[in-house]
Amino acid sequence: MSRWQLVPSQSLPPWFLEAVENYHSQYGKYVAQLLWHRGIRHLEQLEQFINPNTYSPTSGLVGFGRQMDLAIQRLQQAWERRENVTIWGDFDADGITATSVLWEGLRPFFPETLSYYIPNRLSESHGLNEPGLEQLAAEGVSLIITCDTGSTNLAEIETAKTLGIDVIVTDHHTLPDQEPAVVSILNPKYLAPTHPLYHLSGVAVAYKLIESLYEHFPQIANKSPEDLLDLVAIGLVADLVELTGDCRYLAQKGIQKLAQQRNNPTRPGIAELLKLCQRTGDRPMDISFGIGPRINAISRIQGDASFAVKLLTSQDQSTCQQLAHETEAANTRRKELQKEIELAVKRDIEQLDLSTTGVIVLADSQWHPGVLGLVAGQIAQAYARPTILFSLDSVGLARGSARSVQNIDLYELLRSQTHFLTSFGGHPFAAGLSLNAENLPLFREAINQQFRQTYGTVEPEPTINIDLTVTVSELGKDLFQGLKLLEPYGMGNPMPRLLIKNCWFRRVWHQNIKDNKGQKIRYIRTTFEICDKTKPEGCPGIWWGHYKDELPENEWFDAVAELEFNAYEKRYEVRLVEVKPTHQTSNYQVAGSEQILLLDRRKLDTVAAERDVEFNLEQSVIKIQYCPRSWQELHESINQRLKQAPSVEQEVTATSDTTKQSAIALAYSSPQLSPTETWKQLLGIAAYLTRTGKSVHKQDLQTKLALSEKVLAFGLEALGRVGFEVVGEELIQISGRLNPNNSQQAEIQLFLEAVQEEEFRCQYFSEVSLETITHQTPCLRNPKK
Repeated sequence: MSRWQLVPSQSLPPWFLEAVENYHSQYGKYVAQLLWHRGIRHLEQLEQFINPNTYSPTSGLVGFGRQMDLAIQRLQQAWERRENVTIWGDFDADGITATSVLWEGLRPFFPETLSYYIPNRLSESHGLNEPGLEQLAAEGVSLIITCDTGSTNLAEIETAKTLGIDVIVTDHHTLPDQEPAVVSILNPKYLAPTHPLYHLSGVAVAYKLIESLYEHFPQIANKSPEDLLDLVAIGLVADLVELTGDCRYLAQKGIQKLAQQRNNPTRPGIAELLKLCQRTGDRPMDISFGIGPRINAISRIQGDASFAVKLLTSQDQSTCQQLAHETEAANTRRKELQKEIELAVKRDIEQLDLSTTGVIVLADSQWHPGVLGLVAGQIAQAYARPTILFSLDSVGLARGSARSVQNIDLYELLRSQTHFLTSFGGHPFAAGLSLNAENLPLFREAINQQFRQTYGTVEPEPTINIDLTVTVSELGKDLFQGLKLLEPYGMGNPMPRLLIKNCWFRRVWHQNIKDNKGQKIRYIRTTFEICDKTKPEGCPGIWWGHYKDELPENEWFDAVAELEFNAYEKRYEVRLVEVKPTHQTSNYQVAGSEQILLLDRRKLDTVAAERDVEFNLEQSVIKIQYCPRSWQELHESINQRLKQAPSVEQEVTATSDTTKQSAIALAYSSPQLSPTETWKQLLGIAAYLTRTGKSVHKQDLQTKLALSEKVLAFGLEALGRVGFEVVGEELIQISGRLNPNNSQQAEIQLFLEAVQEEEFRCQYFSEVSLETITHQTPCLRNPKK
C-alpha cells in the first residue's frame, strides 16, 4: 500500500480565479487550484498554457543558431550533388516517429537517394554501430542524419569519418564530455534549462530541422511542415519528456491533427492503430496507452522495428492494415510476456529479505529482454526500490534493464560499479547494462552496499499525491472537461488524482481482456460502479491488473482514481489507482498544520516577486538561493531553513480551515558553469589577490564561482600546480604567478571535469519538479510539530 498525501488548497487571488472560470465556470475553482499548484500563476502564462494559438513557437534557426545553419548547408550540398543520404533512427516510439518525420520531410529533396536504418533492439541496441556504418559505406552513403540518438557515439562517428561519411546528429540525450566530430549537432541539452526548446524529444528536434529547412527552400518543399505534427505529438507524449515551452505547443497542435485521423485519415496506418486500440486520437492518453505502447512493442518482441516507419508514413491502405495487425499482435505478446515475468519476479522477491535489500537484482535465462524495462519499472514502484532485471544468454552474458524510484540516482549507483559492467548507459531514473553472468552475485552485493552507504534505508512504501477531493456525483462530463484544460499531461504536469471518500462498489467483475482476434490475454481487468451518498446509483470504472475480490461489496472505502472518457463505450468513467478501507484514514496525510509550504521561484523570479508582494509574503518567505549539487545538500538546506521559516496562512481543502504553514522558496537557478571560463575566472582571481596582497574567505570564493567546496578544492590544488601558492583554510591567501609550461597539468583536467559534472547536477536540481522534491524530502512530508 502507498502513502496518500493530499495537496493543500491555497488561497487564490480573485483575478486568477475569474480568469480560469472564463474557460470553465462550473469547476473553475478546481482547475485554478491545479494550475496554481503546477506553476501557472499569471494571465499570459494561463492563456498560452490552455490555448496553443496564443503561444509563439521558437524558430529552430534562432534556437539552434550556428549548428542549424551548418546542418542546412550540408543538406543543401547533398541535394545539389544528389548524394545518398541515410536517416539513422532508433527503435522506440520517439525514434520511430523522428525517423518518419525526417523520411517524409526530406523526400522532396532526395526522392531517390534517401533511406533509413533502424538498429535491432535485441541484437544492436541504441546508437550508431560499426557494422551498420560499414554496410552503409558499401552502399555509397555519404551523409547520415541521426535522430533520437548519436550524441555520445564518439568512436563510431570517427569510424564514419574514416569511411567517408559525414554525420549530422539530431538528438536530445546526454551530452558527451567532448563535442563529437560531426558536421552539426542539434541537441537541446546545449541550451539553457529555461530555454523553450530545452525539453524537446528526438522527434521534436527532427521536426525543427525540417521546419528550418523548409523556411530556407520553400520552392522545393511540397507540403507544410505542420503536416508532420501528428507524428511529433506521438513521439513527444510517448517519450515522457516535460511538456513545457515548445514541447507543450507541439504536442497540443499535434494532438489536434491526430484527432482528424479517425474520420478523415491522411495516415491510414495511424487510423488503423486507433481503430484497433479503440481510441479517437484527441487525447494524450490515446498515445500513452494506445499508439505509443504498440509502436514500442514491435522492437520489444521482434527486435527489428523498421516496418514501423512504413506503417506511419505509407499511403497504401492494405499495407497499413496488415502492418497495424502485426503491431497489434506484437503488443498482445508484449502484454503476456510482461505479466508472466512480473509474476515470476514477484515469486523470486518472496525469497529475498527486503529489510536488507536496497536494490532488487534478479536474473533468469527465460526472461525476454525486450520487456524487462517495463517490468523493472512496475517492480520499482510496487516495492519502492531500484530494480535491475537481467536476461541470461547462452554465452554467459547478463543483459539487463534498470529503473529507479523516488530520489535515488540510479545512474550514479551503476557508475560506481563499472568495474563489473561490460556496457552501461542511461540517466538517474532508467538505464541499460550488461555484465558477465558469473559476476552477478558480486555485483548484487556491491551495489547494495553502495546503496546503504549512500542512502541508508529506503522507505518501504511509495507516495501517491492526491490533487482534489471530489464526490461521485461530480464524476462526469463537466469535471472531465475542466480537467481536460490541463492536457496534455506529462512530467511536471501529471494527470490529476482524485480522492473519493466514504464510497462503496457494486457490480464488481473481473475478466481477461481479449485481443483483436477475440483470444483471451493473461491480463486482468476489473469493472465496477463506484457509489457514494451523493450518487448511490454509481459511476462506472475499471481497475487494471486487479481482481474482484479486492473490491468486496457492502464495505466502505476511500479511493484514489483518475477521471477518463471511454470513447469506445462513449461514457465517462474512473480508472482506479488504489483503495483503502475507510477506517484506515491514518494511512493518508491530510495537509494541515504540519504542512510545509514549498514555493517554486526557480523560473518565475519576476512574477514570483510580484506575487509575494500581492500576498504580503515578501518579508515572510525564506529563500534557498544556492543551487544544490545533491539530494543531501538540498535536504540539509531545507532543514536549515525550516528552523527559521515563518508561517503563512493557507486554506486547507480537507478541513475548510485556515492553518499556519512554514514557507520556503526555492529561489536558485542553475549556474552556467563553463569549465574553461570558470578556470579562467579562478586564474583571474588568483592574479588579483597576488597583485593586491588581499585575502578571500573560502565561502565567498565558492559563491563567486558557483562551486561546491569539493570542486573548489580541486581548483585550488590546480592553482598550486601551475605556479601559485595557496595558503589558508577558511581565509585564503594566494601569491605567485602562472607558469605557462604547466598549463596541461592533470589537476587542471580534473578540475574541468568536476565543474562539468557539477553543471550536470545543477541542471537536474534546477529542473526537477516541485512535486518530486516535496515527495522525496522527508522533512517536507513529515515535519515535526
